[in-house]
Amino acid sequence: MSIHSSVALPSKLPDVGTTIFSVIGELSAKHQAINLSQGAPDFPCDPALIDSVTRAMQNGHNQYAPMAGLLPLREAIAGKVRQLYGQQYDPASEILVTGSASQGLFMAISALVHRGDEVIFFEPAFDSYAPVVRLQGATPVGIKLNVPAFTIDWLAVAAAITPKTRMIILNSPHNPGAQVLSADDLQQLVRLTKNTDIVILSDEVYEHVIFDGRQHLSMATEPLLAERSVIVSSFGKTFHVTGWRVGYCLAPAAIMEEIIGIHQFMMYAADTPMQWAFAEYLRHPQHYLGLSAFYQQKRDRLATLLADSPFRLQPSAGSFFMLAGYGHLSQQSDSEIVKRLITECGVATIPLSAFYTDGTDNKFIRLSFSKDDTTLQAGAEALCRFTV
Repeated sequence: MSIHSSVALPSKLPDVGTTIFSVIGELSAKHQAINLSQGAPDFPCDPALIDSVTRAMQNGHNQYAPMAGLLPLREAIAGKVRQLYGQQYDPASEILVTGSASQGLFMAISALVHRGDEVIFFEPAFDSYAPVVRLQGATPVGIKLNVPAFTIDWLAVAAAITPKTRMIILNSPHNPGAQVLSADDLQQLVRLTKNTDIVILSDEVYEHVIFDGRQHLSMATEPLLAERSVIVSSFGKTFHVTGWRVGYCLAPAAIMEEIIGIHQFMMYAADTPMQWAFAEYLRHPQHYLGLSAFYQQKRDRLATLLADSPFRLQPSAGSFFMLAGYGHLSQQSDSEIVKRLITECGVATIPLSAFYTDGTDNKFIRLSFSKDDTTLQAGAEALCRFTV
């Protein structure tokens, strides 16, 4: 029996109730559905990484780390970023180790966005962006990506920028659209933000999951963008340990100072043993440089298995995901199609409408291929059984 409270509690997010993600999770559990919905690996991480964490614990590294993160880890991050993107960040003042990429995103928005500001972001979008902006008393301004290519309409961005625009949030490789920013996109961003005080928040958690020989164009690759950007990335996504909840932020010192001001009161420091393990693991670049080939094989395997399915697959240029269209088969809502796939075929996916603040339904479902081969095989067979 739950405890009754007589306290009046006005909600900061009154319209945020049970999401489709919760509905899908409960329905999937009930039907023991094959999980192609969650963007989390169902295979183990490298045992060497677990051994490193164990050694760190056994060696007594179980108390608070320095607030900004262990210096050896920050130095390793600086070296990686310099090698890959050509930008030098000062480990002492421009790199922050966080308790997950989600925390990094929350802190950046909390530190830099004020009441009355406007924040541009692109839909479909990761579901935390708009609510966190609203919690600051600011206005999220969603711009819809061009469908089905999921590219940015830069004319629409230019029209949306006002004197109140404080931040632009970008995500590349993109979840859920599975596309990546181009060199032209970066130049358009330079053009629109030059001589402004607009901050860029760049969600780059899938930076090492990019396909077909493409290069990840981080905000760090363009000096005029790096000087106004907060870049957020994730060790969990990169090393198959999403439950460890460790990520990091990069930003110029003046911007980072504001973010650290929030971080010190939010959690102070990320988990210590994991930081020691990541510092050691980053000494070997093959651990992240080989990730694109690893996931490209999984993408291609799922696409091959679905070649004869009733769905039309969209190209996936990066991330853990691909989109499957069904508009040629049915005009049912994507949420209903997803529920039917669970109950009739025993496979869980995600409706693309869940990533739009207004529930826009373009008749796509999102599939995750961050799964072992057995799961991919079983999930594809289930999807191939679907009939309208």
